[in-house]
Amino acid sequence: NSKLRHVEKDVLIPQIMRDRAKELCSDKVQAFTKCCQETGILMVVKCRQENAALKDCLVGYYSDPSFYEECKAEYLKQREEYRATGIKKKRQKFAQNV
Repeated sequence: NSKLRHVEKDVLIPQIMRDRAKELCSDKVQAFTKCCQETGILMVVKCRQENAALKDCLVGYYSDPSFYEECKAEYLKQREEYRATGIKKKRQKFAQNV
């Protein structure tokens, strides 16, 4: 049964999308994190370029319908495994510095 509840469509699948997008944009996440650590309080001003690059990368994945379908398929597979075994699989953290 591939019918999705409201919470699955609006919360759980987007959560998978965020985690996977952060993994796929890990170089930009690391560049932004490094910039923030080096500049401290002035990060809002000094890290604009890194922040813009990170945002562009993430939004590119968030707005991609094929990426959504890929994450939806991953969620449905996890849900099917849970329903078959009754054992909840721990969520995998993709990026370490996020």
